[in-house]
Formats: sequence, structure tokens, C-alpha cells
Amino acid sequence: MAKIMEVIEFLDNTGNQMVHRVPEDGSGETKIGSQLVVRESQQAVFFRDGKALDVFGPGRHTLTTMNIPLLINVIKTVFDGKSPFRVEVCFVSTKVFTDLKWGTAEPIPFADEELKMIRLRSHGIYSVRIKDPQLFVNKLVGTQGLYTTEQIDNFLKTIVVSRLTDFLGDTYKSIFQVAQHYDELGTGLKARLQEDFGKYGLEAVDVYINAITPPEEVSAKIDERTGIAALGDMNTYLKYKAANAMGDAAKNESGNAGAGMGLGAGLGMGMMLPGMLQQAMASGQAAPCPKCQTPNMAGAKFCSNCGGTLAVAAAPAMAPCPKCGKPIAAGSKFCPECGEKLS
Repeated sequence: MAKIMEVIEFLDNTGNQMVHRVPEDGSGETKIGSQLVVRESQQAVFFRDGKALDVFGPGRHTLTTMNIPLLINVIKTVFDGKSPFRVEVCFVSTKVFTDLKWGTAEPIPFADEELKMIRLRSHGIYSVRIKDPQLFVNKLVGTQGLYTTEQIDNFLKTIVVSRLTDFLGDTYKSIFQVAQHYDELGTGLKARLQEDFGKYGLEAVDVYINAITPPEEVSAKIDERTGIAALGDMNTYLKYKAANAMGDAAKNESGNAGAGMGLGAGLGMGMMLPGMLQQAMASGQAAPCPKCQTPNMAGAKFCSNCGGTLAVAAAPAMAPCPKCGKPIAAGSKFCPECGEKLS
């Protein structure tokens, strides 16, 4: 014979459980006159056949047909008011659950107007409170079949990530705009979550974004671009790159400079690059590609990285020296070869 629940209560020693069902494995038998004990920061929801029937606040309650008018409808036969009947009770915590972590399990796509389509990862924390215990039990415990805090937390994380993806795409055009607006982004994300959480009887109390990061290769390009801007001009940048390359080569104990540079272009290219950079520095004519900012040799017509068209400076007009015949730039006052004065 099944044991009748004379006293129905639940004490959460961990303080981390959003909802706990009594009995844990389904419904149990109780009777009119049994005691229901509900602690502070709890709400007790009578639950049966996937539907919440009545809600009790903190205190000790004696079950009667007066305080559970809806429940009495499920009692088929009453014998002197003491007939046992089966019931489930969900104890719902109404405290604020803080420091709940969320994150993107997989990178989310983002259409960046400068970097084109990139994939981002993000993580942060959020706080949530159960505002409507009956709606919460009906929608999540009843409809979704979520009975543990871990299951509910995982469900809410998917909502947070989904809304983050939408909000990023609707609000920002480039990842460069995001880093300085984490607070605004968190506030906007919280506002969007309220409607979704509200459907389940929940309230988003706080939403924080700790990081939004692109893939490592994109981060490296961003760092390189930032470095160019910080250095100020391409000549200085090329000196910096050449110094780094030669420094890497010097660290290579075998003396193989090409391998030390790690450019993956083979020994011959590795040996040629320092000379090319030095030549570019000496001339001071190397210019970045207007499309991808890759430095190209002076006189190049197309970018060596993206294939974009490069602007080529027009050659100055030349004229022969009347004395020695050497070509002289138009406008010169004396011949740099023989010293002839020019009119």
C-alpha cells in the first residue's frame, strides 16, 4: 500500500534549485487534512496531469476543500473527507538566481561591413527570477518537461544566445563598434529577453556580456591593422616588420634565416624578403593597398594579397641635358651630372 503524504514540504539546502517536485518520481497520495509547509522565498504549486491547479504562498496550510477548490475536482470519490488522492506539488523558489553563465556553444555568424562574414564567440552571465510560479510550472515543468535547475538553465541559455545573435545583427554594422558598447549591448539584450522570459513566468534581472571575440586569425588581422594605425606611417611600419623578421632570423641557431621567419614561402623567399623590405624602406615609396592595407612594392599595379588595383604615381617629366645629354627632371636648375646651368 502506498504511503500517504501527511506533511508535504521541501527544504533546499543548496539554495540553487529553481523548482523541485514532491514526490520526485511522479505523483503521490495525500488526503484532505494533510499539512503543506511552504518556506520563505517559496511558492507551492499543486500540479497534476501537466497542469498547475493551485498556488500556496509561505506558511503552513491544512489541505481542505476550501483552500484547494480546483483540486477537489480531481478527487473522484470522497469518504468522510479523508479519502486519499494522488497529487504532485512543485516547490518553486522565488529568489533571484545570480551568476548564471551563458555562452555560444558554436560560433555565431555576423555580417561585418568591413570584414565581411565572420563567426563570433561570446559569453557572459545573467540573473533571473521566477515572477509567476503557476505560469512557470505550466510552461516549463508541464509543457517542456523540465524538472531540474540544470535543464531549465540550459533552456534559458539557448534563448539568450539566440536573442544576442538577432540583436547584434540588427544594431551593429561592424565588430569594431561592439567592444566599446558592452553595457549598452547588455541592456538591449536584457530588454529583448524580457518578452521571451515573460512567456515562461520569468524575469531577466541582469544580463552581462563579458566578451565577444572573432576567430584567432581575424583577431590577428585586427591587431595588425591597429598596429599600423598606431605607428602612423607605412615607412615606420615596414621598419618594424623588417626588424621583427630579422630578429626572428637571428634567434634561429641554425643560421637559416628563411626558416626563422616562418613565412612558409620556402628558403629562397625567406632569404629574399629582408632585402625586399630594406629596399622598400630605403625608397620610402612602398604604399599600402587601399582595400586590405597590405604593403606592396613601389610601382606594383595590383595588390599581392587581394589583387586589388593600386594607384601608380605618374613618372615625372624628363628632358636631356643640353651639355651631357643625361635625362633631367623637368624644372631642374642645374644638371646633376655635369653642373650645366639650365634656363
